[in-house]
Amino acid sequence: MIEYTQQGDVAVLNWDDGKVNSLGHATLDLLNEHLDRALKEASAVVIAGRPGLLSAGFNLKEVAPETEALGPDSDQMPPLVHKGASFLTRLFSHPQPVVAACTGHAIAAGAMMLLASDTRIGTRGDFKISLNETAIDMILPAFGIELVKARLSPVYQSMCVIQSHMFDPETAMTAGFFDQLADAEQVLPMAIEQAATLGKLPGKTYGLNKMMLRQSHVDIVKATL
Repeated sequence: MIEYTQQGDVAVLNWDDGKVNSLGHATLDLLNEHLDRALKEASAVVIAGRPGLLSAGFNLKEVAPETEALGPDSDQMPPLVHKGASFLTRLFSHPQPVVAACTGHAIAAGAMMLLASDTRIGTRGDFKISLNETAIDMILPAFGIELVKARLSPVYQSMCVIQSHMFDPETAMTAGFFDQLADAEQVLPMAIEQAATLGKLPGKTYGLNKMMLRQSHVDIVKATL
């Protein structure tokens, strides 16, 4: 599902579940294990999706029964969403450089993974980047709101959060989901190259400066967990 390899000092997490790279309990456990390993063995991390797709978000087949068990009046997050929020907050706070290699769609929690990564490389094409929670009648949790506030241009925040706009890659880059666009076959090599360059920066200082910039958002999210 997620293969850990290493190129030099860069940990590469190749994510391909053969379907839509949904975030379920097992996937989140693997991602956390791989980040733990990267802290010991690498200086930077690349997260790469399958061709044409980073992720379509949470595994709704796992979320639905958890939501039903909580009942209609519950204000608690389903366990999978809680675990996902914790992971995204961890990714946003990860002390090492994190580069996302996205060769296609990134929807809902998949788009949040872009926002949580430090550098994001996408590709041109008929692909959609979206936080579609309004469209599917869901309230965007605090962890999603804080990622949007931290990473997206204010001009595009209402389109994204309130109106579930489906961004094409070019507009997604303008909004703040991507830092660069490249041909699909160049996305992963570029991501590894940039991660290697970032990994040469003083590691402790990189992590501290990251948290100086992001701590206020992390504090808000943790208060909701």
